[in-house]
Amino acid sequence: MSDSTIKGAIKLINPIKVISDKFSVREFVVTTPDAKYPQDILFQTINDKMDVLESLGVGQQVEVSFNVRGREFNGKYYNTLDAWKVQGESTSTVNEPMPMPDDLPF
Repeated sequence: MSDSTIKGAIKLINPIKVISDKFSVREFVVTTPDAKYPQDILFQTINDKMDVLESLGVGQQVEVSFNVRGREFNGKYYNTLDAWKVQGESTSTVNEPMPMPDDLPF
């Protein structure tokens, strides 16, 4: 299946779950910016892809690149969104303090 991307804000980052000695998973939720009907989308990262979340935090705007995976188990069907890249959007410098010149008269 082709790669997909979505933009939104990180709502939740769960701890790493160790499933076996060769398989670990970490889930996180991104809220889409749709003003009328925002969606909370659950993604997962597995094994060596979990480090894409290390420098990110709750509330940060991100763009998630992911693959859709589907499988059947005991007659039921399941889907997962496997994130392979999570990139924080560049932050604005509006909140940074302005440098003060030394020659102000106070």
